[in-house]
Amino acid sequence: MITIWVPKRLVEIDLYNVAAQSPAALAEMSEKSYRQRVAYAAQKIRDSRAKIVMLTGPSASGKTTSAHKVAEALEASGTPAHVISLDNFFKGAQYYPRLPDGTLDYENPDTLDMSLIRQCLSDLSTTGKTVLPIYDFTTESRSSETETLDLKGGVCIVEGIHALNDVIVGKNPKAFKLYIAARSNVVDEDGAVVFQHPWLRLCRRIVRDYKFRGSDANFTLKMWPNVRRGEKLYISPYKENADLMFDSSLPDEVAVLKPFVVPLLEALPQGKYEIADDILRGFERIEIMEESNIAPSSLVREFIGGSIYPS
Repeated sequence: MITIWVPKRLVEIDLYNVAAQSPAALAEMSEKSYRQRVAYAAQKIRDSRAKIVMLTGPSASGKTTSAHKVAEALEASGTPAHVISLDNFFKGAQYYPRLPDGTLDYENPDTLDMSLIRQCLSDLSTTGKTVLPIYDFTTESRSSETETLDLKGGVCIVEGIHALNDVIVGKNPKAFKLYIAARSNVVDEDGAVVFQHPWLRLCRRIVRDYKFRGSDANFTLKMWPNVRRGEKLYISPYKENADLMFDSSLPDEVAVLKPFVVPLLEALPQGKYEIADDILRGFERIEIMEESNIAPSSLVREFIGGSIYPS
């Protein structure tokens, strides 16, 4: 049975007016809201008594931070918890499948070493121990180094865009399945949508790609249709199998992202990307919230930088 817990799908634009007078209050409200969602997920995991948690969501949904926050919540209740990123199971660029135009298909699950994933998860299920690979993103190849993991009677949280794929989960039927996505629209006083929730993930991705991956907004927007194609093919079909789905949107983050995103989009030729022009119009009604109000543990730090969690 699926448990869906989405506490709020709409963020009223009046909140951003509040931010202009009391940004710290809005930031704290946003963090409190997310802590409640994380605590709920941790309780569901404890109730399930699962040793393995498979956590997924589309690109820029906040999987990494959410995985570490859930692990912290489990630890706080006395359950040891460890986070594994499926990114470390990439085969290497030379093995990636290609799209019809010849470009690498980064969204395809065949980029991952599925047999090694299944072996590691089997080891964890039976012995609580395994040896994990480490992927070197600078060389786009697997490192010669490895990591030894011992659950010590605790829980392993496996995060990645293909974590709920049947090829993986089918071999681990007792795993707890968690799906995360940014689902909240920003609406005005009349309930009309000012900022659509799909734009939020794209803005997160634009900022992260620029700050940490050396890519400009043009690169991200050019790649976005293929990212969305991969989501529809490889992620969305499995989300209904989740035991829990929750919203990773933060009420304050559109205001926080605005000063990062707007200059990058304004540098593009007007009209080149319709979605970029739509996002800029949406931002016109959003008050800016300074980054200094955002805690190092906030999910939005995964994208703007300064996070206490590994990227």
